[in-house]
Amino acid sequence: MTGHRRPNIVFILTDDHAAHAIGTYGSLVNATPRIDEIAERGVRFENCFATNSLCSPSRASLLTGTYSHVNGVYTLSTPIDAAQPTFLSELRAAGYRTAMVGKWHMGDGAGHDPQGVDYWDVVIGQGEYRDPQFLSADGLRVEPGYATDIITDLSLRWVESLEGEDPWCVLIWHKAPHRPWQPDVKHADMYREPIPVPRTFDDDYATRTASTRRAYMRIAEQMELLDLKMAPPEGLTYEEEALWKYQRYMEDYLRCVASVDDNVGRVIDWLKERGELEDTVLVYASDQGFFLGDHGWFDKRLMFEESIRMPLLLSYPRAVEAGQVHDGIVTNVDYAQTILDFAQVPHHERMQGRSFYGDIVTGAEAEPARDGLYYRYWENDDRWHTAPAHYGYRTDRYKLIYYYNDGLGLPGTGPRTYYPEWELYDLETDPEELNNVYHDPAYAQIREDLKVRMWQAQAAVDDRPHHSQQRPALLR
Repeated sequence: MTGHRRPNIVFILTDDHAAHAIGTYGSLVNATPRIDEIAERGVRFENCFATNSLCSPSRASLLTGTYSHVNGVYTLSTPIDAAQPTFLSELRAAGYRTAMVGKWHMGDGAGHDPQGVDYWDVVIGQGEYRDPQFLSADGLRVEPGYATDIITDLSLRWVESLEGEDPWCVLIWHKAPHRPWQPDVKHADMYREPIPVPRTFDDDYATRTASTRRAYMRIAEQMELLDLKMAPPEGLTYEEEALWKYQRYMEDYLRCVASVDDNVGRVIDWLKERGELEDTVLVYASDQGFFLGDHGWFDKRLMFEESIRMPLLLSYPRAVEAGQVHDGIVTNVDYAQTILDFAQVPHHERMQGRSFYGDIVTGAEAEPARDGLYYRYWENDDRWHTAPAHYGYRTDRYKLIYYYNDGLGLPGTGPRTYYPEWELYDLETDPEELNNVYHDPAYAQIREDLKVRMWQAQAAVDDRPHHSQQRPALLR
């Protein structure tokens, strides 16, 4: 990159877009030709994970390059201190023009709105699909139209308003395809044919803990009329009604994704027309994964693959070879430092990630590759999905999960009578995570080794065990 103008940066982020609803990841339920173009021109990351699979915490980690316990955004109800360093503030200090447009979702109001950025224009909270409210430095207003189109419009309009040759970075952060999945008119008639059902749709959780079983995310039982927009036909059996709900859910979810795909295409075409595609770092990601009927669930939170796996595609034709597939473990905490490396801007000392710039540009790793992923979900029995708080460790083959279950969660939830529980999965022999082998004697040594690695990973990022637990003395 030496001698070239610093690249412009476009970071498109969606909400709850599962990797297995993207063509380049081998989706069985839809096609995303425009999103796939980014992978064709650059890199598809096969093993990118959220370190806390929840919207606000993931977005905070993406921006700050830190884990939830450092940036302070643990849950949906813990707003960000927006004055803390982000990759946007570091880019701006280094001469970039910067903008944040779309879904912010880390608190509304003084101290929580975007800071350290030239321009910001964000939806309120989750935002609305139709005629959404936007908040900017000029105040609150309603923008008529469909949110996915509007967020793209506002982003491109800001770039087109810039003068001079200084590089720019724009975050195009969408609401879609977040619940309640309201597609636009253009895509309203798509997906009328039956959508394939996941093999694990009828999972009975036979080997799983009570912590997993009590999660309130069953399509068959917990999907609401707000989601479905119509009542199921009368006279259906339990299984028939579950399948009917799945089809209704997936139809609207995928229609929202189709609008995202169109708007990604608009951005690509706009960059081509400006002659800037070669010199732009273009990123497509989602803030976490999502259950699409997998294990009979919708939503995220739990440390299962469909929930924590994030799609991540990146192109920069000037310096990144096309058609790459990156297999190493990367996380949402790594994005900030990687983006700064592309911009030739130093990392802030507070950032905790590992830049993967060298992996895909020079082939020379600046830091050793990750051996595993440390994960922590902080909300305990949240009032929406009763998902238990837990932390865990995932390697390329194994996944260890600890549910600490002592009632520490959102204010007002009260004490719980549940007990700590463990799960262990062998992802090589059981990629669908159906068989918890934590108590299997054949895995006893692996289980104990993984515990040590989990405690070490936790300590390495300056997190602490839950107060009901202590790390072994030799690891303190």
